[in-house]
Amino acid sequence: MARIIDIKLPKAITNALRLPKNDPRSQQLRVLKKLLKKARFTEFGQQYVFDKILMNPFVSKEFQQVVPVHDYNKIYEEWWKKTLDGVPDVTWPGKIKYYALSSGTSDAASKYIPVTRDMLRSNRVNYIRQLLSVLNYDHLPRNAMTKGFLMLGGATDLQKGAAGWFAGDLSGILMKNRPFWFQTFYKPGGRIAKIKDWNEKLHEVVEHAKDWDIGYIVGVPAWCQMCMEMVVEHYGVKTIHDIWPNLGFFVHGGVAFEPYKKGFEKLLGKPIVYIENYLASEGFIGYRSREEAKGIKLILDNNIFMEFVPFDDSNFNSEGKMIENPKALMVHEVEEGKDYALLMSTNAGAWRYLIGDTVRFVNKEKAEVVITGRTKHFLSLVGEHLSVENMNKAIELVSEEFNISIPEFAVIGFPHQNFFAHKWYVACNDSVDADALIKRIDKHLCELNDDYAVERTAALKDIFITVLPEEVFMKFMKAQGKLGSQHKFPRVLKGKMLEDWKAFLATTKAEVVDPMK
Repeated sequence: MARIIDIKLPKAITNALRLPKNDPRSQQLRVLKKLLKKARFTEFGQQYVFDKILMNPFVSKEFQQVVPVHDYNKIYEEWWKKTLDGVPDVTWPGKIKYYALSSGTSDAASKYIPVTRDMLRSNRVNYIRQLLSVLNYDHLPRNAMTKGFLMLGGATDLQKGAAGWFAGDLSGILMKNRPFWFQTFYKPGGRIAKIKDWNEKLHEVVEHAKDWDIGYIVGVPAWCQMCMEMVVEHYGVKTIHDIWPNLGFFVHGGVAFEPYKKGFEKLLGKPIVYIENYLASEGFIGYRSREEAKGIKLILDNNIFMEFVPFDDSNFNSEGKMIENPKALMVHEVEEGKDYALLMSTNAGAWRYLIGDTVRFVNKEKAEVVITGRTKHFLSLVGEHLSVENMNKAIELVSEEFNISIPEFAVIGFPHQNFFAHKWYVACNDSVDADALIKRIDKHLCELNDDYAVERTAALKDIFITVLPEEVFMKFMKAQGKLGSQHKFPRVLKGKMLEDWKAFLATTKAEVVDPMK
């Protein structure tokens, strides 16, 4: 009789084998293994021996040790650049047919981010999940459920590359590949969606607005607000509900909504439901799945493997650049209340890719996060550690206090009288006392951020403000070739973007007295 050998596995392995099916960690491990298996015969998979990684019982740790982290410049120069010449099987199987053109909010040059058919399918599934999630909302505008979707995005008339690929805004790519069953609900329709000129597109939308029964508006807040303002003005009505009485939902993402909320409310005749998603050129990362949720639920089981790098001085320098070998955590290893930079590995051939956003977990159990800013969009000249989240909150508070709309703003830091200062550029078409406004912004920031409060009594000596018409911000974006669709005005101006902004203001008569001069 054969002897039965009792093999005792390490406790860590036995615990991993008993993970609940829907445990966040097990979901992410299944995603990672699926991605590695699919890409193991690509150039990237061969160089970093994905087959060997898959054989390791600690697959995630092996993956982190073997595969380096990438920002856009690194992965583009070493890998993605070849795909533009039509080379297949570079970081993902097959040829890349679509590229999302993205310049983020800091760099001037366009980035070519691969969009595979696998990723498009994943995005479509996530859109359906998001739409179904609203059925659980308590305050559901049911009249809007079966009405039209107005999606304000990039042109579906994409530019064609020599190797047969197409490039454009992600929203344009998504609409070009919209499913057939969506045609009945989709507005502004194929003809208008092809228009590349943003102003022409908006005017076409306005002209046809009275013919549509819109239940949902989908897009970036600034451009959607502008569109509604144009509709209200064109038809001489009081609110957007006078034209679209069944409007019940606004689906948005890309930027914090707080600075825009006051302006939106002025355009509405009745309350609507705001649905936030987290859709980037690199993938559909999450959406708000519960009406009472404080954050966005990360999608952990659909072809995106996520890592979280603590956003601190040990992993990032003063300019927000990540070190070569940062500490990277999986979703079950994070802590609530701390900021993390997000790394993604996806079915579009991104591997340990720094997307540039920072997030904070507000509910670890449900994997819900808030977006707190960008790795390179913060101010810390003297240790004030002023985040975009702090800025957005301060703008939200003063908008309520002064009953004004501030749809855009940007902040810069600079040396001033042997110390340092901040300057705010604020877009506001309402009448407001600029001195009173900056005093309240400063006061709120001191209450929101202890480091900022300390430095306001030390090296951060002065805070200035320039209030500008909203059109100045829009004209600048147009001059930068970033008008419309997914382009957002940067909340912190640095480097070339700051130089371009100063040069632009020097040529416009809209600039008022500037304390920096």
